[in-house]
Order: sequence, then structure tokens, then C-alpha cells
Amino acid sequence: MSDTPPNIQTENVAGEELRQFIERYERLEAEKKDIVEGQKEIMAEAKGRGYDVKVLRKIIAMRKRDKDDLDEEEAVLEMYMVALGMS
Repeated sequence: MSDTPPNIQTENVAGEELRQFIERYERLEAEKKDIVEGQKEIMAEAKGRGYDVKVLRKIIAMRKRDKDDLDEEEAVLEMYMVALGMS
């Protein structure tokens, strides 16, 4: 058995666990920052090659969505445009 009182051992274990949670979170934050920077670089490259970055972002957002949901939104949009004489 250890000479350290049980409550101090428990505090040490809890402190170590807390430190691990914080360090894991900080690593993810750093990875997220790297990913965002990489995404910016990709869009800058696409823009440099003449692509419309705004349209690319819209396509990326559309690809994330459910096809049925997207089809319904496009149908409503078309209906509204017809009602406004825009189509």
C-alpha cells in the first residue's frame, strides 16, 4: 500500500484525467485549425484557376443535403419564381 492518503490519490487520478480531456480537446482544436486553413488554400487555388468560389461553396452545401429535401426546395423556388414572373 502507498503512504499517500486515499483522498489525495483520488485527486491525483481526477487531475490526471482532467488534464487528458483538456489536452485531447486542444489537439482537436489544432487539427480543426489546420483543416480550415487547408480548405481556404483549396478555395484560393480554385479561385486562381478561374472558378467561382461562391458557386463552389453552394455546390458543396448542396451535396451535403438529402436529395428529396433539395428537390422539394428547388420545386418551391421554381414555383415562387414563376409567381413573380422571373421564370
